[in-house]
Amino acid sequence: MRNHPLDAIEIITADNPVGTILWMHGLGADGHDFAGVIPDLKLPKTLALRFIFPHAPVQPITINGGYPMRAWFDVHGLDRHAKQDEAGIQKSHAIIEQFIQQEIERGIPPEKIILAGFSQGGMMALYTGLRYAKSLGGLLALSSFLPLAEQLPQEAAVANQSIPIFMAHGTADPILDISLAEMSLNILQQNHYQIEWHAYPMAHQVCAEELIAIGRWITNRYLSHPDT
Repeated sequence: MRNHPLDAIEIITADNPVGTILWMHGLGADGHDFAGVIPDLKLPKTLALRFIFPHAPVQPITINGGYPMRAWFDVHGLDRHAKQDEAGIQKSHAIIEQFIQQEIERGIPPEKIILAGFSQGGMMALYTGLRYAKSLGGLLALSSFLPLAEQLPQEAAVANQSIPIFMAHGTADPILDISLAEMSLNILQQNHYQIEWHAYPMAHQVCAEELIAIGRWITNRYLSHPDT
């Protein structure tokens, strides 16, 4: 068992993985939440990847009356003007960078590592990936938005200015309104990032069509490189 910074579920699709996908869950869930979606991605059987689904720490959540649950950071509100837990975001940012470093030490180059996540997890994927000092393989943000967006121009890493980004959101999301994701999309595009954007007629969830699109996007990230 790996000495991960946090407890995590680890699944490989075939022997000798050529890349890693680090997939963060949403508020109140755990790593099991997305561990079962791998078959739904319809990845090529010859594409050997390591999926890591970490369990976020348990902590009190303000919006839920201080009730403790797994979370990457505290939540004070769900609208664009709500206070954001910068200290908590930075703490999880450091943990995710530890996961990346462990994968590099296992022989996976950073450009073959994708950060993925749903809701809070997607926010952490965006926050960490856009600031990481070495080029990563891609960012996958589902039903989420860009946290601390005003800080991005000063903190963005040049190495990931051209990183592939996949964003998807439900048009009927009652938890995180799609306008939050659209606002983040606009900010990222204004900062010259290239986004593959999808909107689906769903709530705060994922759907089969979305998973197929994700699988196609992941496949393209790896099979577009001759050495994979």
